[in-house]
Amino acid sequence: MNLERIQNTDLLDKVITAKEAALFFENGMVVGSSGFTRAGDSKVVLKALADRGKEAQLKITLITGASLGHDIDGILADTGMLAKRMPFQSDAVLRKHINAGEVLFIDQHLGETAELINNHHLPEIDIAVIEVAMIKADGSVVPTTSIGNSATFIQNAKKIILEVNLTIPTNIEGIHDIFFAGDYPHRAIIPITQANSLIGTTSIPLDVSKVIGIVYTNVADSPASIAEPDTKTIAIANFLLDFLRNEVKHGRLTTSLLPLQAGIGKVANAILEGFVNSEFNNLTMYSEVLQDSTFDLIDAGNLTFASASSITVSEKCYQRIFQNFDSYKNKILLRPQNISNAAEVIRRLGIIAINTAIECDIYGNVNSTHVYGTKMMNGIGGSGDFARNSYLCIFVTQAASKGDNISHIVPMVSHVDHSEHDVDIIVTDYGLADLRGLSPRERAVRIIQNCSHPDYRPHLLDYFQRACLQGGHTPHLLNEALSWQARLIETGSMKI
Repeated sequence: MNLERIQNTDLLDKVITAKEAALFFENGMVVGSSGFTRAGDSKVVLKALADRGKEAQLKITLITGASLGHDIDGILADTGMLAKRMPFQSDAVLRKHINAGEVLFIDQHLGETAELINNHHLPEIDIAVIEVAMIKADGSVVPTTSIGNSATFIQNAKKIILEVNLTIPTNIEGIHDIFFAGDYPHRAIIPITQANSLIGTTSIPLDVSKVIGIVYTNVADSPASIAEPDTKTIAIANFLLDFLRNEVKHGRLTTSLLPLQAGIGKVANAILEGFVNSEFNNLTMYSEVLQDSTFDLIDAGNLTFASASSITVSEKCYQRIFQNFDSYKNKILLRPQNISNAAEVIRRLGIIAINTAIECDIYGNVNSTHVYGTKMMNGIGGSGDFARNSYLCIFVTQAASKGDNISHIVPMVSHVDHSEHDVDIIVTDYGLADLRGLSPRERAVRIIQNCSHPDYRPHLLDYFQRACLQGGHTPHLLNEALSWQARLIETGSMKI
């Protein structure tokens, strides 16, 4: 028995196998699981539940922090176990089931799920499965590489299963900052005034009477897939860096900027990597995910502190972090996602938010979730939390893709996640459009001229000019507005 990992002796007799833990689940249950962008998720209990689901007729609603690793979303979907899933996913197999209508998916702002649970707007959590590094003597638990919604699940679940992950060193304790703002109408201020503000506890309080099982695991997080910066992502990064330099030149920012937030993926990583050899220094981050680029910036001395809800990195970076953990420990914090994504904090700190778009239209509306307007990709994630409340809301995308058959600047987006009212900057590999202080007609000219691919620019201008002849504050030709997406579906190309 590992007394270092289970320090509360009342829980020692709760140790069971993953297969035994899977027997606690019943048809129709609502299950909450730790895990945020493939980090700190259930490694064995949900897998054992999927194995059981191949034999038993079980359907569950699964709520997490964000996406899960080790293909578990796809495995659960293929067994037919998932009736409903929220608030985010990134699994290709699950995506197929969602778009076929076989799994109901609720695409939520990641900062809101905990609020909906706490305010009883969602069904009660029957069982929470939470990965931890250790259980302390007072019964509280130390999370691993993410917090996500774990604190909320532990607080609200009827029963709890803990996965104690032996691959995570116990000295991870100290990087977590657990804070509960309380319930309405007596909700507290979230007193974060800078990225490194410590406002809570290093472990999550837990009612040990709820614990029905403890399972040991020895499985590391799924590694993030990190693509090397390419010509397009480097161009996007350079346009953005030049824009920030101009903001410094005009006295609107300093070379330390304001706290950065960046969505996950190769574009965000490339942009953050661009800061490594730049004049920007003493940077801070208040984001959702700490990626490879975060630790590269720390190692380069450019980034002094980073706050998020998870650590999602490549295998090589993962090894680097935990082999030298003490050197990073005082430079990072992980928070519950309703704190990392809190509108109050984002607005107070003045976040520079950088997120990815599937498509942008000529007026600055952004689609970040639906291909062709109907097929779910991953979900809105935290982009909306940051877009609406940031100091600068920046969306990045390539101008065109798939052999330039798809233009990512279109007359009208086929699905709106972020309206023109929230979007300040659009950047592609062809240029940057600063939309601040511009009317819709001015925005259209700026976006078309600066951001669109040259093959599509004349057609976008033609559309806009003809729309203007019909008048309107935001001119559109409704019989043509979505014709580009329709042409892509019919012919495989948006080209005219």
